[in-house]
Amino acid sequence: MKRVVYIAFLAGLTLFTMLVAYQGVTQVASALAMAGWGLLVVVLFHFIPMTADGLSWYVLLDPTSRPRFRTILWARWIGESVDTLLPVAQIGGELVKTRLLTHYQVPGSQAGASVVVNLTLAVFTQVIFTLVGLVLLTLLLGEGKLAQGILAVTAFSSLSIVGFYWFQQRGLFGWLARRFETLAGGRNWLALVGGADALDTAVIQLYHQRRQVFRSTSWMLLGWLLGAGEVWLALYFLDHPVGWIEALMIESLAQAVKGAAFLVPGALGVLEGGYILLGSLIGLPYSTSLALALTRRVRELCLGVPGLLMWQFMEGKRLWRQTKSAQERLSIDTSLSN
Repeated sequence: MKRVVYIAFLAGLTLFTMLVAYQGVTQVASALAMAGWGLLVVVLFHFIPMTADGLSWYVLLDPTSRPRFRTILWARWIGESVDTLLPVAQIGGELVKTRLLTHYQVPGSQAGASVVVNLTLAVFTQVIFTLVGLVLLTLLLGEGKLAQGILAVTAFSSLSIVGFYWFQQRGLFGWLARRFETLAGGRNWLALVGGADALDTAVIQLYHQRRQVFRSTSWMLLGWLLGAGEVWLALYFLDHPVGWIEALMIESLAQAVKGAAFLVPGALGVLEGGYILLGSLIGLPYSTSLALALTRRVRELCLGVPGLLMWQFMEGKRLWRQTKSAQERLSIDTSLSN
């Protein structure tokens, strides 16, 4: 799996380099420089949809054991940083989020179930969000053939979600554990969440909490919609303002492209190509569309690097405490033996 991800990364990096070289580094840099201090606004704005996403996860946790919302937001930030900047096929962040929750005394099965259900709802709401973009693309621009192609992919994704949900309800993780019990990494993660059977039970119980699931879905969908504000702001500061409808269409279909390229770390190259194609549909110059994509890369770096550093600091702090505690216990045992 790692080899496939690395190959996908190299292919994406090659595509990214070709797209920039085709337009010319100077022209792209000039278009990006047009945003100026507006890049900071775009970076800070991302905390708004991130907060909505964090709330969609927060409401799935049992009120008696869930940590403060700021802790959930930190974990959400770190998980996104891992998925964006590391070659983990956009799923490593979910494992990190589960681990971080257990550090705050959340039961492993509940932490794992909340992450699994939240991920399922994220994919489900993204399909809805993509359909919104397809409707806008078809009605406003008349791009029927392109919309039909993306609609076919969306329909296939919907079937996959239904299948994933169906298997979750019927002991998916117990089945996987029996098939992959020889994998040390799999055993470690299953041990973290209390075992496959405990995770299966927790996932099923969580789906039965209809109100929590509905609230989580609502917050998640709001997060997708708010993400269009990032496109609107970026194009405003790039001196090519568009309406909210156009920004919503670009964000919706760009996220669909990113989701389809989940094997490519950060969808590098693929996402840039998607922005160029979508931008051309509403008359954006090539350089502006590429600059729009690069504003997202700037945001990912500005938020992702601190997120990874925060994660390493938290893990290092925890390891130091464990080492210190072990040394203290050893010292006490030595004293008692003497």
